[in-house]
Amino acid sequence: MAKNYPQLHEHLSDLVGQLQNKIPDTMRGFGQLHKASVADGALSGKSKELIALGIAIAVRCDGCIAYHVHDAIHAGASQDEIMETIGVAILMGGGPAVMYGAEAYEALTQFQPQAAD
Repeated sequence: MAKNYPQLHEHLSDLVGQLQNKIPDTMRGFGQLHKASVADGALSGKSKELIALGIAIAVRCDGCIAYHVHDAIHAGASQDEIMETIGVAILMGGGPAVMYGAEAYEALTQFQPQAAD
């Protein structure tokens, strides 16, 4: 069954917002960690989003795939860069990563038309 990754991203964003209301200190700390982790430094924010996507595929996290494909595109990652990231994730994650790599490809195809808007 196909997933709608833009819809999943929106749904999870709503849920994360609810968590921010219920556990604000924890979510504020996570938000600060996220912001610091993907900020440009020795590696660009785009590179860091691609790394996060590779990890998301290897650990088999649908929500993480939705977020990091979305964020990688918005950080300027090209389709080719995302496809190579999927390839590295498959190397590191084996057969299960092939399945989640296919999921990440599906997310890419769903988010790309939105990025053009």
